[in-house]
Amino acid sequence: MPDHAADAELAAHIATEAGRILLQVRDSGLFRDKALGDAGDGVAQAFISRALKAARPDDAVLSEEEAANASRTGASRVWIVDPLDGTREYSEGRSDWAVHIALTIDGTPVAGAVALPGLDITFETAEPPAIPAAEEAPLRMLVSRTRASKEVLAVAEQLGATLVPMGSAGAKAMAVLRGEADVYLHSGGQYEWDSCAPVAVAIAAGLHASRADGSSCLYNRDDPYMPDLLICRREHADRVIAAMAAALPA
Repeated sequence: MPDHAADAELAAHIATEAGRILLQVRDSGLFRDKALGDAGDGVAQAFISRALKAARPDDAVLSEEEAANASRTGASRVWIVDPLDGTREYSEGRSDWAVHIALTIDGTPVAGAVALPGLDITFETAEPPAIPAAEEAPLRMLVSRTRASKEVLAVAEQLGATLVPMGSAGAKAMAVLRGEADVYLHSGGQYEWDSCAPVAVAIAAGLHASRADGSSCLYNRDDPYMPDLLICRREHADRVIAAMAAALPA
């Protein structure tokens, strides 16, 4: 199996530096509210795009800020990027936002990194952290702090889980990795850039990562819309998938 440690290290380096730039933009005091989010998105996208082009000039890129890149669907090596995951949280001065950079080969995530600049932490696939020991019941389930879906709330009720509201997808996924929660289930609509790097890192660390029905997460498709995601400790996966199936309309 090919060793993608160099790709993972590159992803971590770029994500970390992009995060530092984003903090500088926010700390500058020159932007507020939506203008701050727009400035952060634009600056981080420009930096990441140029960094990837310099380091991996033959690879394709799919980014939230450059979604209309039709040529990438025919490429084998494709970097999938979210330069600022959690724009609302970033603009509000919170720490639960992230930078996502992942490499896929023929649709499968093989390397990646998730930076949490507000916490000064970057997780990457070449050296994932050990998963902390499981907490006692009840389960702790991460949900959107602004728009938790009715299906996810139904699953939490079925499992008797405690809700943990949090911002970006990357922050939620890494909260499972850090032992702050047990389950991150999403069904409210996402895109490939929301989940690709978190899935890569979660799998490398030994967590379960899939679509909400248990099927594999596949990337670099013609339509990058990916509406649902499950990242959790492996011992909880079957129960969560079954509860999700029961929560969906007949």
